[in-house]
Amino acid sequence: MTTRQEKIQELLREEISDILRREFKDPRLGFITITGAEVTSDLRHAKVFVSVLGTEQQREENIAILKKGEHFVRAALGRRIHMKTLPEIDFRLDTSADKGIRIQELLEQIKHDED
Repeated sequence: MTTRQEKIQELLREEISDILRREFKDPRLGFITITGAEVTSDLRHAKVFVSVLGTEQQREENIAILKKGEHFVRAALGRRIHMKTLPEIDFRLDTSADKGIRIQELLEQIKHDED
């Protein structure tokens, strides 16, 4: 991964987070956090990873809302970032926090089993 890709990924994460907080006005959208972004080497596509607080159903609903708003977010991003080619946005659910919690629970279980 190039330095340029890394800079663009960080810029996308910050700007999309700000767009969702200030401009995206959908009352159904719950508490979400943009955890990261990955852009392809040609900078035409970006996966934006989102952590959603709530149940599995709430997570799915929030991702569906974001997917419907991808064009709005991309247009708002185009007004903020001036690039030759603005990447297509694809929101993805980030489950790394859930995996971390599960690992912590397993470690605690092992600790209690040893005692």
